[in-house]
Amino acid sequence: MASAGLLKGSVIAERIKEEIRSRIGKLGFRPALAGIQVGDNAAAESYTQMQSRLASALGFEYRLHRLAAKTSLEELKRLIVKLNEDPAVNGIIVQKPLPNEIDYLAAVCEIAPFKDVEGMHPYNIGHMFFPRPRIVPCTPAAVMELIKLSGVRLEGREAVLIGHSEIVGRPLALLLLDKLATVTVCHIGTHSAGKLEEHVGRAEILVVAVGKAGIIKGKWIREQAVVIDVGINRSNGRIVGDVETEEAAARASWITPVPGGVGPVTAAILMRNFLEAASMQKKQSRDS
Repeated sequence: MASAGLLKGSVIAERIKEEIRSRIGKLGFRPALAGIQVGDNAAAESYTQMQSRLASALGFEYRLHRLAAKTSLEELKRLIVKLNEDPAVNGIIVQKPLPNEIDYLAAVCEIAPFKDVEGMHPYNIGHMFFPRPRIVPCTPAAVMELIKLSGVRLEGREAVLIGHSEIVGRPLALLLLDKLATVTVCHIGTHSAGKLEEHVGRAEILVVAVGKAGIIKGKWIREQAVVIDVGINRSNGRIVGDVETEEAAARASWITPVPGGVGPVTAAILMRNFLEAASMQKKQSRDS
């Protein structure tokens, strides 16, 4: 039985990092990225450590601001405003997950758009409706890079997204529409109506970002589909995605491994976004 080719994120991530290294010397200064972590969440700690290592390896400065778990949204906003006003800080990232009491999107809206390296400020999201967006959300941008690696042309293709979050599904739909794909976005309503299998079965490009292990069955996958699995879940001591990988790989033409698919590309694009933010600030300062 044939098996799908693996879309390994490390291939794209290394290319992006080389691009960053070639550009950073032309910047003329060492930009600083400010990370904000609220509480002692293990996942957040892992992400901030990864960001710090990657930033250092690329020649960036990384400054982590640790806040107590009891920090209020207003206190978090005050720190963000302070960092916005600091000319020595070129990028800000509010690390997820946050305590339940803090609204992530409310915090992100406080970040100055040119320092929003995750591309989640309404100003940056709004620019996605135009042909040349400024800073694109990291995971959707990573998905687009992985689809490009597959060599599949998007124009006219049936692209089905499972998950309609503000962070992945919705912005990704805009990026795919820009490439003239025919886009369907599925969500809890689709699942409740019993139509998830139907939509998955006609997807030439399938992107799954739900956060539930094995929610997409391998036997649902259309023959020769490109499958991008954004999900990261722990199951029986293993890291698995949202798609039944082995069964899906027997039907798909290309599939992302979990881990090792979307994750490395997302991290590299975060750093590319940071470089773009620093470059825009330099230009803005020069033009003012």
